[in-house]
Amino acid sequence: MFTGIIEAVGEIAAMQPRSGDLRLHIRAGSLPMSEVKLGDSIATNGVCLTVVALPGDGFWADVSRETLAHSSFASASVGAAVNLERAMLASSRFDGHIVSGHVDGVGAIVEVKKDARSIQLRVDAPAELARYIAHKGSITVDGVSLTVNRIEGTVFDLNIVPHTAAETIIANYGVGSRVNLEVDVVARYLERLLQAPALDSGGGGITMATLAEHGFMKAK
Repeated sequence: MFTGIIEAVGEIAAMQPRSGDLRLHIRAGSLPMSEVKLGDSIATNGVCLTVVALPGDGFWADVSRETLAHSSFASASVGAAVNLERAMLASSRFDGHIVSGHVDGVGAIVEVKKDARSIQLRVDAPAELARYIAHKGSITVDGVSLTVNRIEGTVFDLNIVPHTAAETIIANYGVGSRVNLEVDVVARYLERLLQAPALDSGGGGITMATLAEHGFMKAK
């Protein structure tokens, strides 16, 4: 589990194709690596990667075909900067929001503009993810926990404060930049629960009427 609070910006140092998938060498930059061991998880642009080697300046990790199909790593290049976050410890203070490191899809930046000292971004999400994105809800963009300010169809707006821009790769975004998106895990599980009556021949499960009856949503 991760929090979406980026610890360091690293760099893709090497990419090795391996029988249809990929092995990456990530230079860790200022990420503390003294306690990282083989098998640990590090979110890299929001993708949970498992450390398979520790060369001294960072780590090597394998990227599966599944991950390549659902993330921007399919078009990544050597020298590209990446956001890094180590897995959260049980004793850690919990900031951001619950981030699994399982990217749902790739969005595209459609607008970048200044707003006082902040940066405003407009991001176009894949159509199949739009239903999980809510006004003032949480979303993870390249591993960064952010709040949705507005949503119109598949396009949603974000406000990036100066600290976040300085400590992540977001300041490098331009129109057309492709970004990894992970929607709020609560939304995914809630949808699955709402599907339960159709899946359960016994007729159990949560319905919209049940939620309204108990005050979790407004009845129409």
